[in-house]
Amino acid sequence: MTISASISIQMTSKRRIVYTTDQGRVCPVCSHAIKHCVCRSGTSASSADGTVRLQRQVKGRAGKPVVIISGLNLAPDELKKLARKLKSKCGVGGSIENSNILIQGDKRDVIKPELESLGYTVKLSGG
Repeated sequence: MTISASISIQMTSKRRIVYTTDQGRVCPVCSHAIKHCVCRSGTSASSADGTVRLQRQVKGRAGKPVVIISGLNLAPDELKKLARKLKSKCGVGGSIENSNILIQGDKRDVIKPELESLGYTVKLSGG
């Protein structure tokens, strides 16, 4: 019997990865690779200064622009509420990845005054 070493995945009843050769060591809390661990990283450098950054990005999205809102130090439920409010204000879709809010389209001119009215210091970054 030959065992393929390319990818071995064993799942437990909680559906988390126990072992894989694809990404190396895996965090037991968030199930990400140790290099990309979300739970142990703490605060990022952009959130340490208290500034919310709006970054326009098209890379890897088939040329369609997305605004990434980073630097928000909010609990997950508060982050969802803010994302819902911004998506309805802009009239577009979006999602949450890690602790960043992604809003479809280049809506930085709508999002910036909305965040400033909530008391955040906002900077435009990226292209």
